[in-house]
This record gives sequence, C-alpha cells and structure tokens, in this order.
Amino acid sequence: MQEADFPEGAVLVFGGSGGIGREVAKSFAAAGTDVAVAYRSKRDVAEAVVDGIRRTGREASTHAVDVTVPEDVKAAMAGAVAAHGRVHTVVFAAGPVVEQVLIADTPPDLWRRSIEIETNGFFNVVSAAVPHMRERGGGSFVHLGSSGHVKWPRKDGLSVAPKAANEALVRGLAREEGVNNIRANSVLVGVIEAGMFLELSRRGVFDEKWTKETLKMLALKRWGKPEEIGHAAVFLASARAAYVTGQQINVSGGFGL
Repeated sequence: MQEADFPEGAVLVFGGSGGIGREVAKSFAAAGTDVAVAYRSKRDVAEAVVDGIRRTGREASTHAVDVTVPEDVKAAMAGAVAAHGRVHTVVFAAGPVVEQVLIADTPPDLWRRSIEIETNGFFNVVSAAVPHMRERGGGSFVHLGSSGHVKWPRKDGLSVAPKAANEALVRGLAREEGVNNIRANSVLVGVIEAGMFLELSRRGVFDEKWTKETLKMLALKRWGKPEEIGHAAVFLASARAAYVTGQQINVSGGFGL
C-alpha cells in the first residue's frame, strides 16, 4: 500500500482567496488533504473556495487574518488547528497588488507597506506555526516567491525585494528546523494568468509592448496557469519531496534562462 502524500490534518493557505492562492488551495484538496483558507478581506471568495472544496469530499475552513498583526496570525493558526486537528503544511501566498515602479522612484510608505505585508507577514506566520509543527513531529512550509529572484524584472522591486528576504528566511528555517522534521521550500512564481497580472493588465500597466518583450524572455511562449503553481506547491509539501528542503522550483516558463 502506498504511503499517503499527507498526514491527517490540513494545509493552511495564507492568501487563499487570491487569484493564485485559491488555486493552490484547490490543488491541495485534489491531492487528498483538508484545507484551511486564510484571507484578509475577500470573505466571499474564501467561502466560495471552501464550498467548492467541500463538494469534493474534503473538509475545509475559512480564517480571517491580517498577516501584519502577530496576534491575528496566531489566532488563525489556532483556529485551523481547532478545525482540523493539525496543520501539517503552511503555504504563504499573501501579498498586495504590486505597483510597478523603479527602485529610485519608490515612495517610502509604499516600500514599508510591501515589507510589512510580505516579509514581516511571513515572519509572523513562521513564528506562529513552528511551535505547533515541533509539537506534532514536523511539517512543511511552502513560500510563493518570485522568478525575479533569478533575473531582475524592471520596475518589480516591490515584489522581488521583500520575497528575496523571505528566500533567505526559507533557507534559514530549513537549516535550523530540519532537526525537528520541518521542511521549507519555495515556488518562484512567473507571469501567471491570475491575480496581480490580470489586475495590472486591466489597468493598462502591462501593455502590448510589455507583453511582447516579456514573452521574448520566456522559453515557453505562454503565461502560466495558477494551478501550475498549485501543482509545484503540492509536490514540495508532500511526502514525495520528503528529502527536499531549502530549495526552489522556478515555475516561470523558463524565465531567466
């Protein structure tokens, strides 16, 4: 009999109501584990995701949270544990729509907001989740980073820089907590037809010129699909990647080659 990919319990997806996060949540459910969806403001979307997951026969729950508030994050973690008995995996997919601006032209308040949500938010999640994982004999973190980590995309610093800090945290977490059977890995996210990309396209920020220039940098001449991020996240969190930690999978169609 094949070992299950996940133990009893649930994955807790921070940002699970986002364009990518909701597909990540669905991918975990399809892979055979229950799901806790943490959201900040899109309650209706989070509840729709959960309803869809429940219709597949898996258990699911919603948890309102502001990742910049440590007490909120601890409460969401506790709520997920109460609902599912255990959180075996935490996915960090939270983040704002990122304004496209040159580093030197970035307003300080916008910079601070990005760091607060992306980097301090991830730190708050780690701080809340590690004690539970230690107590339960292990767990897994999957951080959704940026393919800009391997090739700098002009004007995308408000996304890449905070996520690059998190890449260092992922490696440190993997090194320090491996002794507790806790793993940490990242999915480097390319241009995905969901969430921020669609919003900035609607605004005209990503115009025809941007599209042509970006496609030139991709080995695969198409945009990614949000479920393709979900598939990578599921693999990294599952028993199939039990000896993988401190690593990155670049899901970007070959961006940076």
